[in-house]
Amino acid sequence: MSWMPGASRLRGVFFTMDDKRKKDLDRLQESLALSFRDISLLDTALTHSSFANENPGLYIQDNERLEYLGDAVLQLCVSDLLVRRYATASEGMLSKLRASLVREKTLAAMGERCLLGRHLRLGKGELSTGGRHKSSILADTFEAFLAALYLDGGYKTTRTFVHNLFQPILDSPEKMIPDKDAKSLLQEFCQGTFKTIPRYHLVAESGPDHDKTFQIRVSLKDSVTATGFGKNKKEAEQNAALKALQIITDMKAKERMK
Repeated sequence: MSWMPGASRLRGVFFTMDDKRKKDLDRLQESLALSFRDISLLDTALTHSSFANENPGLYIQDNERLEYLGDAVLQLCVSDLLVRRYATASEGMLSKLRASLVREKTLAAMGERCLLGRHLRLGKGELSTGGRHKSSILADTFEAFLAALYLDGGYKTTRTFVHNLFQPILDSPEKMIPDKDAKSLLQEFCQGTFKTIPRYHLVAESGPDHDKTFQIRVSLKDSVTATGFGKNKKEAEQNAALKALQIITDMKAKERMK
């Protein structure tokens, strides 16, 4: 049986998408420069369980199954991106970078950026409590959306979409790396690339005893140096490590452009 435009076969029942919903999804596709062959996949990805539960007579499937698949698709696409970008990074560093990219906060931001919340169908209860902007709902919806894109357009299309979306974050480590992880990530990189560890040196400290500022310099085998400031030595070291990671990222970007 052939598929009807704007129709889905869910739970053994055919239903046709109304014109208002189809126009809504068409606007979303246009804003993302995408074109789904089966728009019902996109419709399902943007249907929260609260809406499906409140409308049993519509025989609508929610996005939870797609969310399950999307989690795996996202992990693969992000892993691919990191391996290609950080050719000398260790497994430990890659795992930490991936964890920072696929955490709820980051995925929710991606969902916001893609305007998914604006097109998400929610039950009345979720709508009344600001469900369109809840991090957990946006993150889950983003994963469901990626699954729909994967099922409709294949891995290559999905990988390209994910790479383009996450690339700006990789170009700005301060957006990706929590301050508390900067030192450990820098150490992972140095051990994998230079077979040594970064060296931290106290350059100066200033201010009264109750409000001191510390200046720390980190050196990476004489090839990279960076300076960080903080109200204590640990904070200054983390800021120095973060700046060193930014320098390394810029160097890698210039090498790719040659």
